[in-house]
Amino acid sequence: MSRGDDFVTAGDRALEETYEGPMSLAEYVDRVFEQPSIASHASKYLLQAIEAAGTRTVIEEGEEKERYRFFDDPHNDGEHAVLGNTDILNSFVDDLRSIASGRGKHEKILWFDGPTATGKSELKRCLINGLREYSKTPEGRRYTVEWNIASAGGGRGLSYGDDLGGDDEANWYESPVQSNPLTVFPPEVREDLISQVNATLDSDVPINVTQRLDPFSREAYDYLEEMYRRKGRKDLFSAIADSRHLRVKNYIVDVGRGVGVLHSEDDGTPKERLVGSWMHGMLQKLDSRGRKNPQAFSYDGVLSQGNGLLTIVEDAAQHADLLQKLLNVPDEGTVKLDKGIGMDIDTQLLIISNPDLEAVLNQHAERQGMDPLKALKRRLDKHEFAYLTNLSLETELIRRELTGEHTVWTAESYDDLAEKIRQPVVVAVKQSSGELMDREFAPHAIEAAALYSVVTRLDDDDLPTGVDLVDKAILFDRGYLQEGDTRQSKADFDFDGDSADGTHGIPVTYTRDILADLLHEETDRHHPDLHVERVIMPRDVLNALAEGLVDAPVFSTGERTEFEARVAEVKNHIFGAQEQDVIDAMMHDRKVDEATVAEYVEQVYAWETDEPIINERGEREEPDPLKMKIFEVEHLGRFEEPDYSGDQPSPEVQSFRREKIITALNRHAWEHRDEDFSIDNVDLTAIPVIKTVLESNDWDDVRRIYDDLDPRQWDDPPSGTETLALKKKTIQAMVDLLGYSEASAELTSRHVMGQVAYRWD
Repeated sequence: MSRGDDFVTAGDRALEETYEGPMSLAEYVDRVFEQPSIASHASKYLLQAIEAAGTRTVIEEGEEKERYRFFDDPHNDGEHAVLGNTDILNSFVDDLRSIASGRGKHEKILWFDGPTATGKSELKRCLINGLREYSKTPEGRRYTVEWNIASAGGGRGLSYGDDLGGDDEANWYESPVQSNPLTVFPPEVREDLISQVNATLDSDVPINVTQRLDPFSREAYDYLEEMYRRKGRKDLFSAIADSRHLRVKNYIVDVGRGVGVLHSEDDGTPKERLVGSWMHGMLQKLDSRGRKNPQAFSYDGVLSQGNGLLTIVEDAAQHADLLQKLLNVPDEGTVKLDKGIGMDIDTQLLIISNPDLEAVLNQHAERQGMDPLKALKRRLDKHEFAYLTNLSLETELIRRELTGEHTVWTAESYDDLAEKIRQPVVVAVKQSSGELMDREFAPHAIEAAALYSVVTRLDDDDLPTGVDLVDKAILFDRGYLQEGDTRQSKADFDFDGDSADGTHGIPVTYTRDILADLLHEETDRHHPDLHVERVIMPRDVLNALAEGLVDAPVFSTGERTEFEARVAEVKNHIFGAQEQDVIDAMMHDRKVDEATVAEYVEQVYAWETDEPIINERGEREEPDPLKMKIFEVEHLGRFEEPDYSGDQPSPEVQSFRREKIITALNRHAWEHRDEDFSIDNVDLTAIPVIKTVLESNDWDDVRRIYDDLDPRQWDDPPSGTETLALKKKTIQAMVDLLGYSEASAELTSRHVMGQVAYRWD
């Protein structure tokens, strides 16, 4: 079998797993009792689809939250994931649960509002993708009915007046609005059936199907009922629901089939946009007992297409004239095709808008009780998307915009996430010659753009003393601030609950466009061996973002001034990160090994508890004051010789050991009190001061180890010098361990050492 045949066979299997053969109404009811979820009404089905994907824990605005994976667009590898806004999405799901269960808000139209580029369009795509893929799964099957009246004889079909005769498949016509199969039953029978099904449910959200059969299907039903009544059939419903006339079939949810989307460019009369239009050429041909025949109706309005699941009005301000006509749809669940023909609707209404809709809704606000839009505003249940205020999420979003990457970031710890944030990005750019050339955003460049974007979105009115906007951004993303041995969580700060965080600032579209322009700009950098001209540094990014504010029409004069003033804090933070990279690269082979650190912790623990240490030979020995002193002086750098009397610690050293080491150990023991606590099982990085020793160095450490280093010679070190040897080692370590290219490592280390040279002596 050829490779082509293999893929064709794979396609066969995929469709075989997705579609089922038609079944009778009785078979469908049996299936409902086995798997009640397949009969769910619209809001319940949407809730099922969201919950089926499960949840995961995230940190947003410094707090742990449970997030529904559905909004990560898992079926499409995150292509249209909604990043951030977890609280808003959770409240949306809570509203759905209330609506689906009948406990409240059933009369509400759900409204997603927010500035441009906050993820509202991604939400729409995520909903469509998720519902489509869920409907392909066994637990997410969606069903409707199809009819064949030609098989009843009488010279009539549903084929727009043409009788094709017999049981031919061409005579089967599906409900054009995805009617739930249970709507075929007479109301009292359906009520009993659903009551029995709900009695088997292990859920607080019962199934609720109260709609009448759609007009197209009702035309078939009425014809069959009249014909069999005239024939004297006593089992009328059995005759109508016979599998020769009525079948239940599954369908894949998509736009136009269970999901209706009204775009800004769609036009027509209100009725045409909502339910569809009459096909005038068919009206005379399909006259039905003196009225219009529903077969002559085009069911292409947004409510018709969304019947059975979800109706989305996108760019709602463009369709403000429709919103008032939607007032009674959620509450009464019915619309009219024509004066004499009504259609029941089971759909979850959702409208999406930018802030311009708010202006439309408030145009008569000064009239108060006489405001003609007051009833509409009362029906709208607003969920407001905001700009991202998490550094990691904004970094992820910018990378998506630049590279098309769309896998959702997950991490076991924030250290893993921090590694993703700092990573470089390489983009292939076509030259005028037609050749592709790689341009590199150096490590921390995308992080710099993301951090600046977030900082412009944060409210500075509630900053505590000693905390700047960069600190607030880090606190929101990581959940804590670490300064030396002191760690402060978000709970330690009293931020204003009514803060304007995320309501304004730089949108990702502005950042994306600035970075895209940088890819095509030449840089005035040269090196005899390295393509440094192809590297875009963090300072290039920040300068371009700040300079571009002047000509960007989306910002007011006040915003430009405010945003320009915030770039300095970000530059300082990013330089600190670059500086630490260079130090870590210089000292990567000089770090204190974990065994040495563990020995120190064990010595301090024994010193405090007055317990002996068991050495490698199994012998008991007293803690060694000299070992503790050496570690504290040379590795910690916290104390000097005058802080000891011989090897005995001063009160300051003793206080340090108890407050910074023993307290952390006691906390660790308490947190693991259900386990057999042993000093050997301690996670050393759980002790802040020890974590610092294990993970970072500073310039004092560099100066102590490399006393002949001259930062002023770094750009072009003389041969045979310690500076040259250290530079080679540092560049290589930055490439091997920290993700730099040789070119970006050269530029970053030059920039850092140029600043260090001023204070070296």
